[in-house]
Amino acid sequence: MSLKPTDRLPIGELARRTGIAVSAIRYYEEQGLIAPDRNAGGQRRFLRSDIRRLSFVLIAQQFGFTLPQIREVLDKLPNGRTPNKADWTDIGETFRVELDRKIETLTELRNRLDKCVGCGCLSLTDCTLYNPQDRAGKKGTGPRYLMGDKPENP
Repeated sequence: MSLKPTDRLPIGELARRTGIAVSAIRYYEEQGLIAPDRNAGGQRRFLRSDIRRLSFVLIAQQFGFTLPQIREVLDKLPNGRTPNKADWTDIGETFRVELDRKIETLTELRNRLDKCVGCGCLSLTDCTLYNPQDRAGKKGTGPRYLMGDKPENP
């Protein structure tokens, strides 16, 4: 099935429909999140399904996903057709796993705030609660226990 020229949207119309600035749409194109065609005059022409793709990008960014993560997921969608319910269900399952991990991390962080709000076990040498003898520092830089490392038993 071939698309008619009226099935394609100019960049200004895509910007109006999504609420995304033209410059941001161009950036998302550079990042491989959308792939418009060009007309004879070299102007970008987008599929109507790109409205959904860009809406998904905005939502995924609000959930804290990076553009490379979003691109990896969008690469699984079919080119040239609007994603169907099964396509979006697959994407939802992929993101659900990562969101559950983030929720678990945030819940653990929230639960630790009242115990050790100041240090976060950033390899301090005299933290007697979570990091005696700077054990976290041997695991690497940053807040090791908040990053998922488990404290060793003393």
